[in-house]
Amino acid sequence: MSLTKSERRQRIKFRIRKIVSGTAAQPRLSVFRSNKEIYAQIIDDENGVTLASASSREAGITRGTNIETAASVGKLIAEKALKAGVENVSFDRNGYLYHGRVKSLAEGAREAGLKF
Repeated sequence: MSLTKSERRQRIKFRIRKIVSGTAAQPRLSVFRSNKEIYAQIIDDENGVTLASASSREAGITRGTNIETAASVGKLIAEKALKAGVENVSFDRNGYLYHGRVKSLAEGAREAGLKF
């Protein structure tokens, strides 16, 4: 039995989420990647609250290659998180490989001051 690409990602996602969980002290930075856009949320799973969010659809995001756009989304989510009083996060790659746009978003967030 072979899995489709989305079923495989779903299995990986569940495996990651068994371990990675967001608390008030260290929320979870979750990444969603579509074909055109990239989205990031900082989530406190204990209270079920999204503390900050950013996406490539927002105004003020520098458009370039997909990787450059992802890096600017990472910087934006880090700025919003620091404003909300969050410095440390757990990175949730959401079943995607830590490569390309996901890696670029993570590195952009680190450059802007988030720790994970």
